[in-house]
Amino acid sequence: MNIKTALVFPLLVIGLLAGAAAHAEGYLDKIKARDKLIVGVFSDKPPFGFVNEKGDYVGFDTDLGRRFAKDLLGDEKKVEFVVVEPASRIPFLQSDKVDLILANMTVTPERAQVVDFTNPNLRVAVQALVPEKSEVKGLDDLARKTTIVTTGTTADIWLTKNHPDWKLLKFEKNSESLQALANGRGDAYAQDNLVLFSWAKQNPGYRVLAQKLGDEAPIAPAVKKGNVELRDWVNTELANLGKDKYLLKLYDQYVRSQLADGTDPAAVIVEGGAWKP
Repeated sequence: MNIKTALVFPLLVIGLLAGAAAHAEGYLDKIKARDKLIVGVFSDKPPFGFVNEKGDYVGFDTDLGRRFAKDLLGDEKKVEFVVVEPASRIPFLQSDKVDLILANMTVTPERAQVVDFTNPNLRVAVQALVPEKSEVKGLDDLARKTTIVTTGTTADIWLTKNHPDWKLLKFEKNSESLQALANGRGDAYAQDNLVLFSWAKQNPGYRVLAQKLGDEAPIAPAVKKGNVELRDWVNTELANLGKDKYLLKLYDQYVRSQLADGTDPAAVIVEGGAWKP
C-alpha cells in the first residue's frame, strides 16, 4: 500500500460508516417518504394474526401494526402486511422485505444476536397439546412419541437443543402442524401455549399438558439488526399506548374469549413494554 492509498483508505472507510449511520438514522424518514409501513405478520395463527371470512388480515398483532401506521403516518390504512412463516421472519427482516415483524416472535438470546427486539408486548411459555384420549400424561411420555413442531418456532429450537433424541415431525405452517395432529400423524404438538389454549377451546377433544418446555419468556416486535431508530420509536409507542391500556383493548377484542374464564390479562400481555418476570 503506497502513501496515497494509505491516506485515502481510512477516509473511504469513515465515509462508508458515516453513510451507513445516516441511513440507519433516517429510517423513519424512509418509511414516511414511502408513505407505508411494511409489517410481517402471520395469516394462520389466531387470535394474533389470521385472515377472516372477508379476506382481511386481523388479530392482536395485525391491529397493533395498524395502530403503529396510524401514529407514524397518520392513517391506519398506510400499512402493508406481508405474510411470514416462523422460519422466514428473520430472513425477511435481514433482506429488507419488511420494516418490522409483528408475528408472535419469542425473544431468545440466539435471535437477539441477529435481530433487534423492542420491548415486549406479550408473555408466553411453550407447552404441548395432545388428544383428550391420549395416553400421554406428561412431557416425559413424549420421549417415546412423535412430537409435531412448526419449523423455526421456539418449541422447535428448544426441543432440538434439549431433547435431540426425541422424534420431531416438522411443518412450515402452524395450520399444517395442527392439521397433522388432527389427522393423527403425531402424538403431540408443541407450540406457544396461547395458541394451544385457543385451539383446544375451539376444537373439543384436546388438552394442554400442564408442564412447560422451558421458562416463560417475552414476545416482542423485531426490527433489522442495527435499526436503532425504528426500535426506539416502537419502544416509545408501546409506552404511550400503555398509558391508554391499548393492549388490554386488543386482548378483550381477540384473546379473552379464547382463554379460560378468569384468566388474568397480565399473565398474557405486557402493557407499556414493562416486562416483569
